[in-house]
Amino acid sequence: MQAVTVYPPLAPIQAQIQLAASKSESNRALIINALSNFGGQLSNVSAARDTQTMLRLLQSSETVADVLDAGTTMRFLTAYFAVTGQNKTMTGTPRMCERPIGILVDALRTLGADITYLGKDGYPPTQLNGFNYSGENKVRIRGDVSSQYISALLMVGPTLPEGITLELTGEVGSRPYIEMTLQQMVAFGATFEADWEQKIIRVPAQKYTPTHYQVESDWSGASYWYSVVALAEQAEVELLGLKENSLQGDSAIVNIMRHMGVESTFTAQGVLLTKIPTQEAFAWDFTDCPDLAQTVAACAVAKGITVTMTGIESLKIKETDRVAALQAELPKIGGELVEVESNTKYVVRRTVAPTTQPIIETYDDHRMAMAFAPVGMVMPIVIEEPHVVAKSYPSFWEDLKKVTTVE
Repeated sequence: MQAVTVYPPLAPIQAQIQLAASKSESNRALIINALSNFGGQLSNVSAARDTQTMLRLLQSSETVADVLDAGTTMRFLTAYFAVTGQNKTMTGTPRMCERPIGILVDALRTLGADITYLGKDGYPPTQLNGFNYSGENKVRIRGDVSSQYISALLMVGPTLPEGITLELTGEVGSRPYIEMTLQQMVAFGATFEADWEQKIIRVPAQKYTPTHYQVESDWSGASYWYSVVALAEQAEVELLGLKENSLQGDSAIVNIMRHMGVESTFTAQGVLLTKIPTQEAFAWDFTDCPDLAQTVAACAVAKGITVTMTGIESLKIKETDRVAALQAELPKIGGELVEVESNTKYVVRRTVAPTTQPIIETYDDHRMAMAFAPVGMVMPIVIEEPHVVAKSYPSFWEDLKKVTTVE
């Protein structure tokens, strides 16, 4: 797929969008169902490439598990294959093999997994050589690097002879994702105890109960539609399949976008987005919802809103270094992302209006493409490598064509 150009709409936007299913919920449900001997029934499983890769590898008897560029898939399957004693070579794209996994491997080794690195220590590819329970079920693990490590360990916890006790050290980032994992475990019959003050989570040894689980629509995908409504001159969009009491941390977009001119009204089918007055500036901590940062940054620049951002450190080890990518691309739409406190606090703001049509590089990152596409509501914008959206929202461009011109 060549580059696409998104043009401002010629008429007020009024649309009803059936959002893609949640990749985060789908990936967890697939692992838990696998640990239930594949006895459950999952509905509305995400069509995203990451989830389809997970599904394919869970069903495969091949000894090499190539996760492509799917970080969640790499981490969840490493724990699943290790604890279930499968001999697998875990690998992925060159960028995937630059993303750290040492913290998870160390924890799995503590439990009794035999794992060796095939390249650089601390990074994929790895070789899983079976599991022999060590008798140690207490694991100390950093809470401030990636919640996916923690979720991976929690999900396999019930299958261990004595369950698992996690002691989280440092600040706990992306806590809603950990809570999502725990609640999905509960849906499959598991129990747990969490002391968030002491940062200890205990999961006893127990059997999962196969169940029917329906995956919610994706709040990360919803964020781009919030941006569309925020930036369009006139817009009213209903997003189908979302719940007011969601397990997904990215439902924080509801509160963030009130600052940026979008009101949310929950309906029987989902949520209705309408326009309200905006604020000139606000601050937000993205620790629990880092995947929203790119959407908010691009929208803020296009609307001329100044946003002080904290909690975005984890963006540097995502599909690309998302902080660096934003710093490179925001000037093309007339803004900047400035680091005001080293690795802690950033400010996004408008600088000068662009004098040429923006051409946005996506860096093989689905969220770069979808975060900048809504800027097309106010100026024509070119998005390079638009196919990257397949990672999480394959129908994004088709959906966007329902409200404006995309060529």
